[in-house]
Amino acid sequence: MIYFMLLPILFPILAGVYLLVRKEMKNRQSLLIVTGVSLAVTSLLGVLSIVLTGGEMLLLFNLTQSLPIIFKIDNMGAIFAGMTIIVFLCAGFFSFAYMKHEQKEKRYYGFYLIVFGVVMALCFAGNLVTFYLFFEVLTLASMPLVLHNGSKEAIMAGLKYLFYSLSGAYLALFGLYFISKYGNTLSFSEGGVINAQLAEGHTQLLLFAAFAMILGFSVKAGMFPMHAWLPTAHPAAPAPASAVLSAVIVKAGVLGIIRTVFYLFGASFLQGTWVQSVWMVLTLVTVFMGSMLAYREPVLKKRLAYSTVSQISYILFGLSVMDTSSVTGGILHVICHGFIKAALFLCAGAVIYQTGRTRVEELRGIGKEMPLLMWCYTIASLGLIGIPPTGGFISKWYLATGSLKTDISVLSWAGPVILLISALLTAGYLLPLTIRGFFPGADYDYMSLKKKEPGKLMTIPILILTVLSVAAGLFPNVLIGYIQQITAKLL
Repeated sequence: MIYFMLLPILFPILAGVYLLVRKEMKNRQSLLIVTGVSLAVTSLLGVLSIVLTGGEMLLLFNLTQSLPIIFKIDNMGAIFAGMTIIVFLCAGFFSFAYMKHEQKEKRYYGFYLIVFGVVMALCFAGNLVTFYLFFEVLTLASMPLVLHNGSKEAIMAGLKYLFYSLSGAYLALFGLYFISKYGNTLSFSEGGVINAQLAEGHTQLLLFAAFAMILGFSVKAGMFPMHAWLPTAHPAAPAPASAVLSAVIVKAGVLGIIRTVFYLFGASFLQGTWVQSVWMVLTLVTVFMGSMLAYREPVLKKRLAYSTVSQISYILFGLSVMDTSSVTGGILHVICHGFIKAALFLCAGAVIYQTGRTRVEELRGIGKEMPLLMWCYTIASLGLIGIPPTGGFISKWYLATGSLKTDISVLSWAGPVILLISALLTAGYLLPLTIRGFFPGADYDYMSLKKKEPGKLMTIPILILTVLSVAAGLFPNVLIGYIQQITAKLL
């Protein structure tokens, strides 16, 4: 039974490879059936793995005597896996309609399925070696999604993504050496694995290694100063791939940081050190900077990409505070942001698909043309701003209250202030589209108005994600209780 946890990893990877190596299918319907069945089966296998094998450890093989490949589904991995399954399903079925206008669909779906399996492997990784191996593979597997359309812009974006991601991974690898030398094990353990006797006299060296790993994994998460790849790569990809990149793949960096801080070094080892202070400053700089750049950006998808830079650092800020409330808010925001940002990118994709317009100023009156779609966009936007009753409000409430509890003098109050300013900027770059979309003004040509609501394959996934973003705010207690059980063991 323990080998069952390998199925949601191997099945989509093998299905993706099958699509890549086989000849072109006779018709598009066959391709969609294979992809749809693969997505559904992988999701089912993922849920069953969490239920049936959660907590069990699987030693697959040893790269060397000291480098084992281990899988183990713990509660933290289950949270990320659940969010991944929902987003990949919704974005995948959305793409069945969207990708009609794109070339090389077989290649796209092949890599999409491979990335799905690799992300599941990251969620189920039981030690740092396994996590690092699949973290590297994730970069290589997801890069074709970025450069899919083959334009010069997309190719340059893909190369930039590759360069930044590999640089970050090497920083993480640097830290791995020190964990192996001064830790009891490379396996993830609540509270950390550093051996106090071995670490005696080497504290500053280990703090430097911890900071290198945080900075390395934060490249994927888009934290300043290694954020520049994200607003370039995400808009270049097809919209459903952008949704997955912004909602899920950047979270691989977040999960890497969680594993580093709370499962390898331990929060108690880093609390009150220069690592915590510098990390908090970098997250707050990123939150503010990302919001400002999004506010000034005229292209819708790129605006959402800058928004991701800001919002992921909300999560990182909560983790850096290392308080029970802040960490709870950060992990809850992983889930809420995943649903919200996937919904927003799919809304942007539906608009582009139906109208061909990409710039915000071109979308005046879009609410009259696509009322249902724009209502979903508006509700998701309210969640990202942090307006009740959405899940975004609950997660940001915990982030702010956790920050106020910290003993770090200036940052304890600067955190909530910057989060509030960022929320106002978020409203400033998201809601004007809603206002001008539904209230285009007296000079708008109502006589030539035509309904352009997207079809069900696009609308239903967006509706599901929008409903989930609100449900997380209306019924948060189950999620919060589950997360607090995790954080209680980490802090």
